[in-house]
Amino acid sequence: MVEVYELWAVIVSLIVVKLCHWIYQWRNPKSNGKLPPGSMGFPVIGETFEFMKPHDAIQIPTFVKEKVLRHGPVFKTSLFGGKVIISTAIGLNMEIAKTNHIPGMPKSLVRLFGANNLFVNKDTHKHARSLTNQFLGSQALKLRMIQDIDFLARTHMKEGARKGCLDVKETTSKIIIECLAKKVMGEMEPEAAKELTLCWTFFPTEWFRFAWNIPGTGVYRMVKARNRMIKVLKETVLKKRASGEELGEVFKTIFGDTERGAETISLESATEYIFTLFLLANETTPMVLAATIKLISDNPKVMQELQREHERIVRDKIEKNEKADLTWEDYKSMTFTMMVINESLRITSTVPTMLRVIGHEFKYGDYTIPAGWIFMGYPYVHFNPENYDDPLAFNPWRWEGKDLSANVSRTYFPFGSGSRLCVGAEFVKLQMTIFIHHLSRYRWSMKTETPVLRRFVLMLPRGSDVQISEDTKTG
Repeated sequence: MVEVYELWAVIVSLIVVKLCHWIYQWRNPKSNGKLPPGSMGFPVIGETFEFMKPHDAIQIPTFVKEKVLRHGPVFKTSLFGGKVIISTAIGLNMEIAKTNHIPGMPKSLVRLFGANNLFVNKDTHKHARSLTNQFLGSQALKLRMIQDIDFLARTHMKEGARKGCLDVKETTSKIIIECLAKKVMGEMEPEAAKELTLCWTFFPTEWFRFAWNIPGTGVYRMVKARNRMIKVLKETVLKKRASGEELGEVFKTIFGDTERGAETISLESATEYIFTLFLLANETTPMVLAATIKLISDNPKVMQELQREHERIVRDKIEKNEKADLTWEDYKSMTFTMMVINESLRITSTVPTMLRVIGHEFKYGDYTIPAGWIFMGYPYVHFNPENYDDPLAFNPWRWEGKDLSANVSRTYFPFGSGSRLCVGAEFVKLQMTIFIHHLSRYRWSMKTETPVLRRFVLMLPRGSDVQISEDTKTG
């Protein structure tokens, strides 16, 4: 009997020793040099719960602020089961953006987008950017997209004014989906369109989460919805091909390249690319625009200046007997609106605008950043008082006289930098500008108590409703 107890004592001791060794290895990851300071937190969980605590959307996250005060501008941690370097150092951020091209993301996001997705795969990313630029770049927006966005924004705004209430996020989402759907797919069967719309409900805005793909979890629902959407897109393309129906401009561009022998893209890759395009467009711009509308509503002087600018554009069209439709020249003349958007992007870009997987070991001062770690570069420079007076204040006038078309500089990079600079940046700005133009023609307000929070991604826990009157300011 004593021998049995001794055996169990040995087994338990070995387990305890193994567990302690594992915890030690977790807290002290191997490196060929000196790692940046910081804590790896609990095994597997790391410091994820602290990192994901909701905070004011226009403030640098408390987690990051506290870590910077304790460790300096570069520190290590563990999030979502992965090893992470977080940096607020502008020089390091720009260097990593230039030399590393693989997007850094938890496994749940890799599963969501697909490991071989054109946007995710480093070998096909350049081609995906080229395709996207063909229909979301300035030239495509100028020639075709602006009319569609203008028409949809005007239509939805009128409907909202008639009801007396408008949900900014929901309305923007409808405009984007309706605008892109026809460009991508052409005419769709009602049932297929309905099923695609239904699939969106399974995509929670909090993408960054643990990678456990088991029934009942958010990741499981996301992956299931993704697979269903890919299947619907494939079936639609195959049916159109079989019947000789026209595909949308985007698919024609993709398969046109294949027919000319430029670069072969499988139907699988093409549909995954389209899925990612829809997902990124639908889950980013609506939230940012809703936050911008809240900032405008909270600042009466900004609202008045916007109303003056857009009243002038409408009045000039009436006096010149021109069509009410917005033109590219009208868009480019909305200087103050651009200033508002730049300022909003500056203070709402409190997430890592650079997410990379470190491709090779990197030296930063005395520290070594190991290959394979995820790198998160925060735009701390947006809140540096040396670059921006009173940086936490929403002040569009600070952009007066500056180049409003620049999407990246050493003090401003809301769309990232390097090879992963958001190719849809101009599309985002166009969407926001046209929405603000039409909203500014009405009498509207958003409740002061409407909170805009962030839990990595933007959150609007009480919605994004504005009260809107049918009375227009002009026209």
